[in-house]
Amino acid sequence: MRFIKPFWSGIADGTITVAFRRWRRPTVVAGRPYRTGGGRIEVLSVEVVDPLAISAADAVRAGHASADEVRAVLRDEPEWPVFRVEFRHLDEPDPREVLANTADLSADDIAEIDRRLDRFDKASKHGPWTRQYLQLIADCPATRAPDLAESVGRETQPFKLDVRKLKNLGLTISLNPGYRLSPRGRAYLETTR
Repeated sequence: MRFIKPFWSGIADGTITVAFRRWRRPTVVAGRPYRTGGGRIEVLSVEVVDPLAISAADAVRAGHASADEVRAVLRDEPEWPVFRVEFRHLDEPDPREVLANTADLSADDIAEIDRRLDRFDKASKHGPWTRQYLQLIADCPATRAPDLAESVGRETQPFKLDVRKLKNLGLTISLNPGYRLSPRGRAYLETTR
């Protein structure tokens, strides 16, 4: 779930616990965790509301001065429903970060990473890419994604989506700009060279 930077500190300290979004259909699900700039949150409820019924108390819980301010910043199509999303800040470590920092890989860990990478390669419409991208990121840390994508003949957005798959396995870390291998990614690459 996306929030602009002015809301991050309120999410992190737990003062912002509600968001209002105009969506064609909900893009978050109650009971699931999501990453935000203010840290991880768990969505508690998602419900359609009448924008004119937004309360002053909910406006404050959403980080706004008034309900009128909330209504003024609602984006997208005016005919779409407005959703009230209630959430709580999660104080536990991000499992993806914990995984990324796990560099002590067993033979089973290596086999599982191999299996997942092979599956990505087999499903790819542009051929095997996973090990090539890991090596590229190892060789060119902190390089802009458009430059990395161009070096392998890909468009930037599809390239970034593929790198996100590696990140979800705990193998890469996003930087600004670019990426680097995580401790797990370095250990995997060194073990399988």
